[in-house]
Amino acid sequence: MKLQQLRFIAEVVNHNLNVSATAENLYTSQPGISKQVRMLEDELGIQIFGRSGKHLTHVTPAGEQVINIANDILSKVEGIKKVAEEYTQPDMGELNIATTDTQARYALPPIIKGFIERYPRVNLNMHQGTPNQISELAARGDADFAIATEAMHLYSDLVMLPCYHWNRSVVVKKDHPLASRSKISIEELSQFPLVTYVFGFDKSSAIEKAFKRANLDPRVVFTATSAEVLKTYVRLGLGVGVIASMAVDPKIDGDLVAIDVSDLFEHSTTKIGFRKGSFLRTYMYDFIEYFAPHLTKDVVEKAIALRDQELIDHMFDNMELPMK
Repeated sequence: MKLQQLRFIAEVVNHNLNVSATAENLYTSQPGISKQVRMLEDELGIQIFGRSGKHLTHVTPAGEQVINIANDILSKVEGIKKVAEEYTQPDMGELNIATTDTQARYALPPIIKGFIERYPRVNLNMHQGTPNQISELAARGDADFAIATEAMHLYSDLVMLPCYHWNRSVVVKKDHPLASRSKISIEELSQFPLVTYVFGFDKSSAIEKAFKRANLDPRVVFTATSAEVLKTYVRLGLGVGVIASMAVDPKIDGDLVAIDVSDLFEHSTTKIGFRKGSFLRTYMYDFIEYFAPHLTKDVVEKAIALRDQELIDHMFDNMELPMK
């Protein structure tokens, strides 16, 4: 059994069983990957992948267990490399962050600016996506940190730490019937077509819960991942925008009216997460603290030692987080 073989089977799964795409990503040949996968299966005496002709069709039950262990091994190998780099190149490395458009555009810019000034030799890469995409990037190890708010059940493989709370504003054009209002009821809001985040109406979202409590069915006519896109469609008169309050800029959005609706919806909590068992470089601890000053290295290490996410959540129960 070779480390390369474990990397091949893990990457094949990451590329949806597409061996050609895997070979292209790893700068090797398709026949070479197929041969190594077969050799590993022969050595183990099991099939890792089901096949139809030359095509891989699914991961077998035995293969799922092998791949889970392979991912753990590959993660530990990366950890060994990071340990070495921490001592040989403490101010040099790479940091990959996966987050939503709202966090990337409104919450992170000053944090990243300060981080780059402190660590100019660390290459920082940002990946934006939906909660599903963010969780997949982090689970595969393609992102060191996931910064997210919605759909926390997707991040069960990560250590998730609370950073801050935020709430929403209703955004309308100046000639909209709601524009002159300083307060809006959930009943009034339900009378208008809504535009909001693509993940804003899953069962666990604050918006969905608020309408459900009032026994109302919201009429969502458009969703997107970007607050800027949502504001564009508000300007077109498509509907009433329900977006993060931090995404409203009085200077840029002077043609729109923003109405605070924090009394209608429970606040949401943005969290930062990383894979369990990850080795965090010093600059990674520093990034976490830049983003959430209460998450010092000592606090993060205490949370990691708890292992169980429920215990980690309980650790922060009585901590007052900032509101953005």
